[in-house]
Amino acid sequence: MGIACLLGPATLIAQAAPDTLRLANAIAMVRQQSPMLAAARSEAEALRARIAPAGAMPDPTLTLGLMNRPLRGFGADEPMTMNQVQLSQELPWPGTLAAMRRQAGLLAGAEALAAAEVEVSLVAEMAQRYFAIAALDRTAVIHERTRDLLRDYFDVTTARYAVGDVPQQDVLQAQVAVASMTETLVVLAQRRVAEVARLNATLGRDARAVVAAVELPSIPEPLPGIDSLMALAAAGRPALRAAAVRVDAAEAGVAVARREQYPALMLGAAWNHRPAFDDMASLMVGIRLPVRPGSRQQPRILEMDAMAAMAAAMTTELTNQTWAALVEARAEAERARALTELYATAILPQASAAVEAALSAYRVGSVDYMTLVESQMTVNRYQVELVQLTATYHQAVARIHALTGTAGDAR
Repeated sequence: MGIACLLGPATLIAQAAPDTLRLANAIAMVRQQSPMLAAARSEAEALRARIAPAGAMPDPTLTLGLMNRPLRGFGADEPMTMNQVQLSQELPWPGTLAAMRRQAGLLAGAEALAAAEVEVSLVAEMAQRYFAIAALDRTAVIHERTRDLLRDYFDVTTARYAVGDVPQQDVLQAQVAVASMTETLVVLAQRRVAEVARLNATLGRDARAVVAAVELPSIPEPLPGIDSLMALAAAGRPALRAAAVRVDAAEAGVAVARREQYPALMLGAAWNHRPAFDDMASLMVGIRLPVRPGSRQQPRILEMDAMAAMAAAMTTELTNQTWAALVEARAEAERARALTELYATAILPQASAAVEAALSAYRVGSVDYMTLVESQMTVNRYQVELVQLTATYHQAVARIHALTGTAGDAR
């Protein structure tokens, strides 16, 4: 299941304007411009740079010495006097460097997956803002259309009042209804300003950047079952994969700590230059002895064992959280789908018919003005809820994409 599901089969609730910010373009902006994503990728690069040093041999030691010089005169003509150049190299216990390199590589891989998790999370966050704006735009259109109808009703009421068919109260109520709808439109406009600022922040651009219009796709085919979604998450969610890699890294850390119990070999060679006599050479072999394992090596092993247990527990916890979040998001999406179908096929047609009947009855004086207004506002409310449900569906699907690791796939 790719992000194409978010884009829908192509039918939009509102016709896209030429300057529409399309969802695919918004996803590309997140991937290219987000400072948070750039920081996560840089951190992954930093850990990748640690792999080579972790598996490298310790640097050799070069020592220069003026050996056995007499305190009086500091001359170089005594038999034991020499100028020494010594080179020594520590050789870790076999397998230690490979284990350290493997641990560093696993940690770098986990961090790269963490950066991928940041990417899908940012795309999901962007989608929440994106579809909130889409719902606000279409809600405003509905309210504007309703306000126009209320103005038409006001004209009818004014005409009837002029001939004495209705009391002045109906005219005043008609004015209040129009003003109330204007107030709602002002509130929606300010909410849109705030949502656009949040969207721009997620896109990594100036909060004042203009977002003229956005898409709101119709609801596509039903989602896969929860078991299928969880299988996708287990295989594709970067956070779950990173958690599994961190378990492996912690186990590699245990292996490194255990190898630190063994001695390291020290090799050395020296050339001794004696100005008045023959030069001499020396070869040395030493062993670094772990004579205090209880204060150094054993605590390190215990630490790595605890880290491995912690990583395993966190993996289990994250798996459980992912499962719960998928169940919740899918349930919300399916609720929105079911209610959308109910509103579109049953409730809205009936409510619209009730408005037509109320208007006809009002023209002949069979019902009062508030009955007509209440009927129209009922249609308005259901139309707004239909838009909100569609946006809610796509927001839930965006969270599902993040949980399954597919939110960055804009194909």
